[in-house]
Amino acid sequence: MQYNTPHIHLFKTPGGYYIYDVNRNTIVRTEKSTYEKLKSNSSDLSAVEGDEDIRELLDRGYLSSNKVEEIEHHATSMLGFYLENKVSALTLQLTQQCNLRCEYCVYSGSYHNRGHANNRMSRETALKAIDFLFTHSKDAKRLNIGFYGGEPLLEFKLIKECMEYAMKKSEGKLLTFGITTNGTLLNDEIADFFEKHDVSVLISLDGPKEIHDKNRKQNISGCGSFDTIMENLGKLRERHPAYMKKVSFSVVVDPTSNYTCVDKFFTSYELVKDSKKVSSLISSRYAKNETAAQDSFIKERNYEVFKVYLHKLGRLDVKHTSVLAIDEYNRLKNLHDTSLIPAKSLSRKEHHGGPCIPGVSRFFVNAKGDFYPCERVSETSDMMKIGSVDTGFDLESVDRILNIGRLSKESCRNCWAFRLCYVCVSMADDLTQLSGEKKISNCRNVRRSTEQQFKNYCTLREFGHAF
Repeated sequence: MQYNTPHIHLFKTPGGYYIYDVNRNTIVRTEKSTYEKLKSNSSDLSAVEGDEDIRELLDRGYLSSNKVEEIEHHATSMLGFYLENKVSALTLQLTQQCNLRCEYCVYSGSYHNRGHANNRMSRETALKAIDFLFTHSKDAKRLNIGFYGGEPLLEFKLIKECMEYAMKKSEGKLLTFGITTNGTLLNDEIADFFEKHDVSVLISLDGPKEIHDKNRKQNISGCGSFDTIMENLGKLRERHPAYMKKVSFSVVVDPTSNYTCVDKFFTSYELVKDSKKVSSLISSRYAKNETAAQDSFIKERNYEVFKVYLHKLGRLDVKHTSVLAIDEYNRLKNLHDTSLIPAKSLSRKEHHGGPCIPGVSRFFVNAKGDFYPCERVSETSDMMKIGSVDTGFDLESVDRILNIGRLSKESCRNCWAFRLCYVCVSMADDLTQLSGEKKISNCRNVRRSTEQQFKNYCTLREFGHAF
């Protein structure tokens, strides 16, 4: 019997040999002999069909050569309904101006994304956007409105007006608010209002003074912003100690800095040690130049991740672990809980992982009232615009962004990381068009990082860890 090439990926760890079956979306541990036979005969199983272990895998439905025939997101046919009824989160760009000039900011001159402009969202535009949220959320029980900039606290009066207006319209809905801020403008009036209305506050803070101030500087003076943020946090905690649980920190880690120093700060510094942190490396998306990580940074970060894994195996006290490196473990937990969901087979029509439903999962309205999938895409790109407060959603644009897999159909359908891909539209945007070539340029990193996750996940399980 002639067999087609099985749609699988083979990998090994120091302790085992594994098959990731794309159709079944399952990782199977196997014997070395089976692994080697599959590796040597992956294009034709006829030569090894008599092997007992391979025959068992075939009988159990593994090693299928089935691949997706048509690239289409599962939400495509219902897109109009979703956009009309299921919008649940709105992010308002209140202003494009900011009182800081951060070296890595997407608004800075080193990026093709935005520019610091004097564009401010009018009250009329803001209320139109809020009206739009409520009229398009009939099936959403929970709604969230987020405030973004530039620096949104430059428009605190508008924030108050938006919140008060939205609360009057929110009967029957659970309405929450959040803000992303640099923290330099927090004062008693703002603190009292946010505490009263339980606003979640995400503050950008990159580490101790010498590291934070390297990139996050005041616009006019050029001085660092660390001292101002710490002073404001101290006043906030003194005034509303219980409210500090609503404050979290966005940590942009500079790969040219000392990772251990940054981590130690967030582990031990009194004002931040007990708060939630979300960390990420400086993004190269839309950047004109890439920030390369130093070897010392990579080694320090990997060591901290290793210690987190030791803790999860019960071999190291949590006090010795990194509050930033825990994100790596959380990704493995998410892989186990939400990504590796066993399936019978790939359908004839599917889309690779990555895109969320624009305007539904996330919904960004800029200062001019234009709609975008989220705050991470470039407002200088016509390809990213999906409507406006005056015209509503542009269904064709939403569909194009949702189904970016069409740009690279053959590459995607043949890729073993199809289900686990994280490429979204921003990775295909060259500011003039959606580029299949640009999209595919990310594929190598996707496969490499996914395989490394598989190896870490399986290694932890080999040592007895239960996710």
